Amino acid sequence: MVAHKCAQHNDELGRIAIASRNISKCQAIIDSVKAKGSLKVPADIQAFSLNALDVEATKALIRETESQIVINVGSAFLNMSVLRACIDTGVAYLDTAIHEEPGKICETPPWYGNYEWKHLEECQAKNITAILGVGFDPGVVNSYAKLAQQQYFDSIDSIDILDVNAGSHGKYFATNFDPEINFREFTGQVWSWQNSQWTSNTMFEVKRTDDLPVVGSQNLYLTGHDEVHSISKNLNVPNVRFWMSFGEHYINVFTVLKNLGLLSEQPVKTAEGLEVVPLKVVKAVLPDPASLAPGYTGKTCIGDLVKGTKDGQPREVFIYNVADHEEAYAETDSQGISYTAGVPPVAAALLVARGEWDAKRMVNVEELPAEPFLKALDVMGLPTRVKDEKGDRPWDAEA
Repeated sequence: MVAHKCAQHNDELGRIAIASRNISKCQAIIDSVKAKGSLKVPADIQAFSLNALDVEATKALIRETESQIVINVGSAFLNMSVLRACIDTGVAYLDTAIHEEPGKICETPPWYGNYEWKHLEECQAKNITAILGVGFDPGVVNSYAKLAQQQYFDSIDSIDILDVNAGSHGKYFATNFDPEINFREFTGQVWSWQNSQWTSNTMFEVKRTDDLPVVGSQNLYLTGHDEVHSISKNLNVPNVRFWMSFGEHYINVFTVLKNLGLLSEQPVKTAEGLEVVPLKVVKAVLPDPASLAPGYTGKTCIGDLVKGTKDGQPREVFIYNVADHEEAYAETDSQGISYTAGVPPVAAALLVARGEWDAKRMVNVEELPAEPFLKALDVMGLPTRVKDEKGDRPWDAEA
């Protein structure tokens, strides 16, 4: 997804290098980019084999390819290694999620403070642009929160991030992105920011039902998520929560897997003496998220429901995007979840290249100007809409 969008804007982004442990996957992406005619201007797009946990190898590849911007859309386990390589080589770093350690789940908040934020001073001292969490959520929803603060409210009491996938992939059970990362989000404590303090719940303990644009009435559950950890710090809002929609079938399968111990990240030994991590076994037998794209139907709706005051009056605004799985596949051979996650880092890379987001320090998305980012997304396939007392309409940067 990221490769397709970079190719569509390679007149500004230049040469593209794709690196992974599995070079055949990189080549398949390149073949897809060429088959779709995504390259805006003729240019090289190359595949490289890389273990991104190897910092020295990553630094060598950055230098070999003369890269100036690295978009890390690998596993969250890679973040600190890739960030280290970018700092050491002096190039811009972008990612889409908080770093995770394989043996730890749902660490003490704020999660960014455990890893990325420890390098704030170093990035500032070395003028390194590092933009953290610039997918959709985290990422675009952070920018929605910034927009709400600047354009729609004088004071904000709560930001509830609502993430709904009302699509269908036709499989008995599958996750829309890396199963290991997906399940790790839900097996530990659910951390939210309420009344200006961290609050802990268990998964599926707190539920709400919302009638949302296009996707209709949906059940959503309070979930721990990346953006809560930076928005609560940077925007000074007393209540920041993340909610995700789940169907009963997903909840039932998840509950069985968890109760059987199959979602554990801790190694166990089989009767034959083999050491395995149950969660990795589950990942190995589930469908590859990329394989879901061809038959995926339906839409997503992701946005920020913001409550506060404007001109002394209470106000509620929903800032959101709706994406279509079939349209995403037609354009990029990807399903809608990949589309919503993959377009934003490319928009951010364009803004870095243009100088508008070349921060020369480590930042989360809500610390950067919202308007240029949302304007870029409007023309790149993820238009922003606003629903409030005036109706439901496209976001207007001049309003």
